[in-house]
Amino acid sequence: MTTTTLTPMNPWAPPRLSWRWWPVFLRNLLVWRKLALPSVVANIAEPLIWLVAFGYGLGALVGTVNMGTPGGSVAVPYILFLASGSICMSAMNAATFEALYSAFSRMHVQKTWDGIMNAPVRLDDVVLAEMLWAGFKSLFTVTVILLVMLGLGITHSPKLLVAWPVLGLVGITFSCIALVFNALAKGYDFFSYYFTLVITPMMFLSGVFFPREQLPGPVLMFSDLLPLTHAVQLVRPLFLDQWPTDAALHLLVLVVYAIGTFWLALALTRKRFAR
Repeated sequence: MTTTTLTPMNPWAPPRLSWRWWPVFLRNLLVWRKLALPSVVANIAEPLIWLVAFGYGLGALVGTVNMGTPGGSVAVPYILFLASGSICMSAMNAATFEALYSAFSRMHVQKTWDGIMNAPVRLDDVVLAEMLWAGFKSLFTVTVILLVMLGLGITHSPKLLVAWPVLGLVGITFSCIALVFNALAKGYDFFSYYFTLVITPMMFLSGVFFPREQLPGPVLMFSDLLPLTHAVQLVRPLFLDQWPTDAALHLLVLVVYAIGTFWLALALTRKRFAR
């Protein structure tokens, strides 16, 4: 009798994806429906408080912000400047929280992923579903915030229709990045490193609260590498009813971040489940 030895799969192999991600996505949606109201309040209340407190409070002191645009330098009301940056920050935060805390709970604490993979569903499809689900939650959050901004009269630019899918891409990008740290985490406390060392500095260096041009040269160069910077560079002109400059470059950076970090997250997750 001969025995067959199974060769372990290379964790860095290209993703093996199929439409079997959809039932996993649908499962998350059905569970979320039971907690939709508190989830919506938690995801939307904080960014709106930031917007009202800083936009109207600090905005009354700042007045306007001088911004360079394709048509020259213009004075932009601070509430509009902040809104166009904070909506990108909200997309980042909503995707990050879902791809970290909720995904880690399903993967490690509740062992939901193990149960799903007893069905004919690959780990690759589960990770893809988690990424798309976090991106969906992010897009849902920013859609509600956009509607509130329209209701408050902060902006009425028709180009917000273009900003909406861009914000969807921002959510997907940051969900991919967060899944990398999800694969490395041993517990919830590990995520504090990511928020302290990555998310918080990115919020202040990407032009959300003040123009990046005020940063020192080396810091400005570092800021150019951050995905949130490129998100803000794409979305802010659309709030001003203008088309962004170098849009293809900014989109390319976000796509490269998304693809590269998704592959990395998948490889690290495969290693984790192979132990």
